[in-house]
Amino acid sequence: MDSMWGMKLPDIERWSAQVLVVRGQNPGPFTGPGTNSYLVGRGSRPLLIDPGSGHAGYLTLLEQALASDFAGAAPAEILVTHVHPDHIGGVAEVLGRFGPLRVSKRPWPGKDERFGLALTPIRSGDVFRSEGATLRAIHTPGHAEDHICFYLEEERALFTGDLVLGAGTTVIPLDGGDMGAYLASLEQLLGLELERIYPGHGPLIADPKAKLREYIEHRLARERQIVAAVRAGASTVDRMVERIYTDTPRALWPAAGQSVLSHLHKLERERRASRSRDAGGEEHWAVS
Repeated sequence: MDSMWGMKLPDIERWSAQVLVVRGQNPGPFTGPGTNSYLVGRGSRPLLIDPGSGHAGYLTLLEQALASDFAGAAPAEILVTHVHPDHIGGVAEVLGRFGPLRVSKRPWPGKDERFGLALTPIRSGDVFRSEGATLRAIHTPGHAEDHICFYLEEERALFTGDLVLGAGTTVIPLDGGDMGAYLASLEQLLGLELERIYPGHGPLIADPKAKLREYIEHRLARERQIVAAVRAGASTVDRMVERIYTDTPRALWPAAGQSVLSHLHKLERERRASRSRDAGGEEHWAVS
């Protein structure tokens, strides 16, 4: 996500007749200009996707957007792309302001419980509607096991959460991430009729197929770099990161290390990599 570090975007932007984005007021090295929270639909009672992390100022902006574009109405329902705190953490604050609303996400037992929310399960193929907007849920694991994208049929547009970002690339974390599943999800999305992507962070993507192909090629190129680094003697993840991520701020190297490990686990499942530990317990990798 390093190419979004320090990026500034407006707090509220209308991206189409059906889509208004409200920034989550949580900028940072891993969130860029903040989480993109979306109000979807025309008229009253829009759907709310990903109400951010609960940072101060977001609720005021959300109320402002609802007052100016939706006659001050409350959201009809909250949809959550995945369980990471910068996407689900603001739900409780929104419920505290607007009262009981249905909150829907794909279940992830052992992860959902810490937020203490009553959640309605989403299955791939489920449909959600507001005036002028029809959203279809698509299960897209890889960044997170529970990750859901929402396809806006009226626009042939896709809300991608953290699967695809407006700039830079996403982290594939060790906790719930899966590089093989991630690449399969990107390939799945290439089969959709798409005219734009509304990402979980960063600016709108106007050429979605090119972006998806770019993401796939980036991951395959990174995999080739990892294999080359191991063959050149960089057998630990730290050494691989030092060799490969020379243009990435060091503060982001721990996250880069998680993505490297996710690649290595994929290669291991494919029987193209193996690991061992030295006398001190440090993990070393070899590739075939």
